[in-house]
Amino acid sequence: MDDDAQPADGGTRSRFTDAPEEWPVVGGETPYEGRVAGLRSDLVEMPDGTIARRDYLVHPGSVGVLALDDADRVLVLRQYRHPVRHKLWEIPAGVLDIPGEHPLLAAQRELYEEAHHKADDWRVLVDFYTSPGSSDEAIRLFLARGLSESDGERYAAHAEESDLEVAWAPLDEIVRLVLAGAVHNPTLVTGALALAAARTGAGLDSLRPAEAPWPARPF
Repeated sequence: MDDDAQPADGGTRSRFTDAPEEWPVVGGETPYEGRVAGLRSDLVEMPDGTIARRDYLVHPGSVGVLALDDADRVLVLRQYRHPVRHKLWEIPAGVLDIPGEHPLLAAQRELYEEAHHKADDWRVLVDFYTSPGSSDEAIRLFLARGLSESDGERYAAHAEESDLEVAWAPLDEIVRLVLAGAVHNPTLVTGALALAAARTGAGLDSLRPAEAPWPARPF
């Protein structure tokens, strides 16, 4: 196949597709293990035979939800993030910290807990690693449409989430702010650009189903 040709499988057959590979680990330790994530230090054999130490965060993975309403607005949250000393505009997201929980169920739970909303249509928007040079955290980002407010009582927020600000932002404005360097949260940045690209490409209905395989976090 010509390198520039469009594959018939939606884009997965390409010489630019990421491929799993694992170099030999000849030693290592876990000097810190927290409630959700831990710090791992591995001694890895390089292709030239040398041994290099690689320190990285071990993480269970996360999900995010880009919720899009009929007016082409994205549901966004403003939350304080202590490591970067900023209040960031984000989208509903959370850690896969319940053993065995399906990513879609986790995403639906986050949309309810953080925004008191539910959705009729769920699709996989994009999968990515947050910082593969220093963490194994993988994120699956869902597109949610057909939105409505959830039934029943609102989730009782705590800690940073008790100060959440919820708003609806036009997608075009979010894309403009991303390119201007005015918003920085990786799920919002990645999700907004992926959604804009999907709309100008094959269309939103061509996105992967919500149950699509996720090799980074098999379920």
